[in-house]
Amino acid sequence: MSDTLLDEIPGATAVAAYLKRHPHFLADYPDLAAQLTLPRSEGPVASLAMYQLQQLREKNAELERRLAELITIAAENERLMQRVHELNVTMLRAATPALAARSVISRLASDFRIEQVRLLLFGHAYGLPQAEWLVVEPGGRAALAEFAGFQANHEPLVGRLSAERLYRLFGDHAPEVHSAAVMPLGELGLLALGSADAGHFQPGMGTLFLKMLAATVSAALTRSQDLA
Repeated sequence: MSDTLLDEIPGATAVAAYLKRHPHFLADYPDLAAQLTLPRSEGPVASLAMYQLQQLREKNAELERRLAELITIAAENERLMQRVHELNVTMLRAATPALAARSVISRLASDFRIEQVRLLLFGHAYGLPQAEWLVVEPGGRAALAEFAGFQANHEPLVGRLSAERLYRLFGDHAPEVHSAAVMPLGELGLLALGSADAGHFQPGMGTLFLKMLAATVSAALTRSQDLA
């Protein structure tokens, strides 16, 4: 290292003087404070030691909070997967295709606390009985101009929907729906879930469960078509 560079490095006295002029320096650089080695003595140094200790306690508290959140999320995911499994078992045990589809709709309302469930089918009802949750669109996919772009995407639509889309799916119950999830069922139709809770379905949420649910309902309908 050249003498010029050595001359530019401040000495201990200069560093101390700088810190005196900037007493909040370590507050702006907490990681630096945590790396300092302190002498075993009483006096002003003790306050710096307490500062370091406080910083470590706050970091530990934040890590514990984040760990607790991860544990809670893991437990919720486990319960969700258990309900999905029970949903599939219920469908497989149903004596008739119509009962299978009706059981799926019923469990969505009870086990998953979904206030509004709609199964919108293209063309015909696949032998399903008339019900409020069943909507048949004789014109098929082409008749749903409100969902043209969504159907081409093949991905669940999650969040708040326009009034036009809400009324198309939920009819007179549209004002009660403040968040929704809509799943494409291929050439069969759409499955729509509506909640009064605006935060129940949010953009950016994971859609794995919704895709599994759509696959379950599609299987029930395909089974109905095969046995018809």
